Amino acid sequence: MHKKNIFWLLSIYMLMCAPVSAQVLFEKDCQTEIFVGKEEKEVVHTALEILQKDVKNVFDARLVPASAPGHDIEIVAGTVDNPEMQAYLKRNEVDLPPIMGQWEAFQIRKLGKKQVLVTGSDARGLAYGLLEISRMIGVSPWEWWADVTPDKRDRFLVSEIKEGQQAPSVQFRGIFLNDEDWGLTPWSTKNFEPEAQTQYPVKGRFKGQVGPKTYAKVFELLLRLRANTIWPAMHEVTMPFYFVEGNRKMAERYGIVVSTSHCEPMMRNSATEWDLAGKGDYNFLKNRQAVVDYWTDRLKELGHSDNIFTMGMRGKHDGRMIGVKNTHEYKDALNAVLQVQDSLLRQYIHPDSKKIPQQFVPYKEVLDVYRAGLEVPDHITLVWPDDNFGYILHFPDEKERKRTGGNGVYYHTSYWGEPHDFLWLGIVQPSLMYQQMKTAYDRNMRKIWVLNVGDIKPSEYLTEFFLDMAWDINLSGCKSGSGVVFSHLGNWLNQTFGKKTGKELLPLMKDFYLLSHIRKPEFMGNTRTYDKRHEQIADLPWSTEEINERLEQFKKLSDRVEKLYATVPSNRKEAYFEMIQYPVQASNEMNKKMLYAQFARHTPSDSASLWKKSDAAYDSIVSLTRRFNSLLDGKWNSIMSVGPRGLIVFDKVKRTASSTALVSSPAPLQLWNGTEHDAVTGQHTVIDGLGHSGKAIYLGKGGTVEYEYRNFRKDSLTVEVCLVPTHAVEGGKLRFAVSTDDREPQVFDCETAEYSEEWKVNILRAQAVKTARFPSGGRKGRIKITALDEGVVIDQIRLR
Repeated sequence: MHKKNIFWLLSIYMLMCAPVSAQVLFEKDCQTEIFVGKEEKEVVHTALEILQKDVKNVFDARLVPASAPGHDIEIVAGTVDNPEMQAYLKRNEVDLPPIMGQWEAFQIRKLGKKQVLVTGSDARGLAYGLLEISRMIGVSPWEWWADVTPDKRDRFLVSEIKEGQQAPSVQFRGIFLNDEDWGLTPWSTKNFEPEAQTQYPVKGRFKGQVGPKTYAKVFELLLRLRANTIWPAMHEVTMPFYFVEGNRKMAERYGIVVSTSHCEPMMRNSATEWDLAGKGDYNFLKNRQAVVDYWTDRLKELGHSDNIFTMGMRGKHDGRMIGVKNTHEYKDALNAVLQVQDSLLRQYIHPDSKKIPQQFVPYKEVLDVYRAGLEVPDHITLVWPDDNFGYILHFPDEKERKRTGGNGVYYHTSYWGEPHDFLWLGIVQPSLMYQQMKTAYDRNMRKIWVLNVGDIKPSEYLTEFFLDMAWDINLSGCKSGSGVVFSHLGNWLNQTFGKKTGKELLPLMKDFYLLSHIRKPEFMGNTRTYDKRHEQIADLPWSTEEINERLEQFKKLSDRVEKLYATVPSNRKEAYFEMIQYPVQASNEMNKKMLYAQFARHTPSDSASLWKKSDAAYDSIVSLTRRFNSLLDGKWNSIMSVGPRGLIVFDKVKRTASSTALVSSPAPLQLWNGTEHDAVTGQHTVIDGLGHSGKAIYLGKGGTVEYEYRNFRKDSLTVEVCLVPTHAVEGGKLRFAVSTDDREPQVFDCETAEYSEEWKVNILRAQAVKTARFPSGGRKGRIKITALDEGVVIDQIRLR
């Protein structure tokens, strides 16, 4: 009787799981078999575990490993050089995929109507291929990090598999966890992973650690985003990556390449490690042997780990090299450092240092040293930084583009430093990121791309956008041309929140990114970091009309975001709050706090009610942040700070009064957005959403644009040319000429030196403005702008 019951239950199970046709791949409460060879590298089996988890979450089904490939196995997966995979392909008369020999490529195809074949050119390529199936069944890369809970499904057909092959545009693609003092480290230490074991006690300056449980989640996210590289968290408050037990092994398990930032040579986080493991001063010139021994110890420890080694040397943290007095001494010291480091790598990592991944990041003062003639060995990748605010400082010239080590980019969506931090919401205009990174790619900066993401949250979309570009610079699946950025954003919103809500969100998020670009929320106090002249809250140079317009624009966004919350599916409401509602509404409240305070300072008759509005906005930010940290029973408790670094801009505004009136800003007689031209010649590119106007135009060298004016009744013309404050693309200059009718052109160079006053002003207002004056030529005429160098990006033209 017992055997009969078992047979009866098994029969029922088989009937339930029998497909309606022979094309079902996954089905609720049923089992799917997958073959992955046991000899495949660990990252492949890690990806398989992730896919198994996803199948269970979506279908309540099981994805079980098969012992051998066969016609009855639903999914067969392997690397193309795996003998077992090659034999299976040969038996089935299937040609080897054309991905053989490529870097991290994969192919997905169907064999008949019943089987899916996933092949990878290497282990990571196969891992990405397996996780591509996760995407197909509706699992977002942000299923854990942003609580994008997948929809439940009853079944998924083989016919729904999208065949194709993919390979990365950029070889090493990753993120830098940085400035983690107020988010990632306290959250990991106090909330998510208090049990992490460290080599040294967590006390004193160490406020906590980011351990293997946390890094497992970070590395899973990277695999889901088809990334492969990490610069670990390295601030003084955080126990160094290699001093936390299990971190290194977790990177190996997920196949992640561990590298380090610009100030961490030889895989050493000297911001903290030197004081624990070094001897004497961190001074290569006066304490050379101690520094070399310190580097040597780490290289011995790493052995054959997967790393990209940072070359060169700066100070212990983000500062100048200790002991050098000028640029010439700096250059000589770095030449000596590079020779010593090359010798160490050959001794402890590989006898041919040209086969070891290495990078040199000419960040801040080191760029001046490089430009002074520093010779970096040809096989080392030059990773060019932006100016910390999204504008790349240097694009390689013809000689640099031919380097065997190639070129890369270090980019920011979060920053601590001058002229002001933006650590809170990580807002960078997606169109700016696209324009800069596409220009970089076109100039052969394709070896390493790293994005400073701060604490990851709430920079989720920008992180995915950056890594999507690194994977596929053409953003396949998006509309081509000027609308590519918003096509990507629209697709992401639809996939994340559903098509109905996504369609409503797209124009809203366009406006949000535009307003936040014009003035970042952290810049609303008109203060500056590390500048005593600008450490107190001050007026923004905006008129009553401009302030009221901005307040109204943000109010509409905030109200609309609040209303749309009701339309979001129940399993995505937390995700909506984290990635949409909190950034938009917190930005709205920051604008209200600062702008009502500005009104209050200048309106004695109504100051009490205006100060009350400003204080209420502060309270709203606190309330929103408390709500964020209490989501999902406190899952994110301590991840979001109401005031990173305790800067004055995050405080309640101190009540002061002003005896002067608000500035008056007469509207220009005519205003054109960059694309509102009457004529254009030469190479030019338009990217929707770029600049203050959202309609900026990029001019190639020699390109021209013309703008026609009418009904002009003044004796002279004042032409304000407003540009996206990018840096020179070629030759260190960014010149343009402006003329009216046939008058002599006036020439301007809008290249700025980092940390100059002009650069700081441009960063804070997100525009470079050059003014030309001409005698009037009559009631109508034309303004002509000619790009004398590559890469002039015209945002707006104002005629006064």
